[in-house]
Amino acid sequence: MSIPFYVAPEQLVRDKAEFARKGIARGRSIVAVDYRDGVLLLAENPSTALHKVSEVYDRIAFAGVGKYNEFETLRKAGVRQADLMGYLYSRDDVTAMGLATAFAQTLGMIFTRDPKPFETEILLAELSEDGSEHRLFRVTYDGTLFDERSFVAIGGKAEELTEALGELWSEGMSLEEALEAGAEAFRRAEGRESEGWEAAVLDQANGRRTFRRLEPGEIPTP
Repeated sequence: MSIPFYVAPEQLVRDKAEFARKGIARGRSIVAVDYRDGVLLLAENPSTALHKVSEVYDRIAFAGVGKYNEFETLRKAGVRQADLMGYLYSRDDVTAMGLATAFAQTLGMIFTRDPKPFETEILLAELSEDGSEHRLFRVTYDGTLFDERSFVAIGGKAEELTEALGELWSEGMSLEEALEAGAEAFRRAEGRESEGWEAAVLDQANGRRTFRRLEPGEIPTP
């Protein structure tokens, strides 16, 4: 009878975390930035077909980095949950906090129980009803949930982007200023020009469904 190979739990968790971080680092980062009229989500993405930023519900947007099929699976599950909650109860009951908590539970369970963790990190943004403080939530590969303020970055260059945005962001910026700040943060973090942008906003002016993708002509170029 063979004896199963033993791995200490601490080592197993470290190995899983390192594996997930390496997978996420290979992907391109995303930032979310508060501006005067809403929230901007800006991603470096050369593809025009594989979206990293999408609408989830009336006032909620989703963004994912890392392995596309894994964060797309999470996005679809989030859309289904939001639709079901809004149908069974009220549209007002669908919140980014509720969805972020569900994502955190799912990713935490996968990280703990499955041999391979999800190589993904996700971001949820919600436009506030009264135009005051918008909600930004970041969920990591192991299910850790962070409640952010003003701006947030996810992906391999998250630390560098956060540092750059800390210098560039200011309260009450216009959309154009937020785009310039986001693009400049990427230039500082990556040390090069972008190979292509994907951008979207949550803006009160768009009506009940506040999500809108920006056209290429609306995004600044060097």
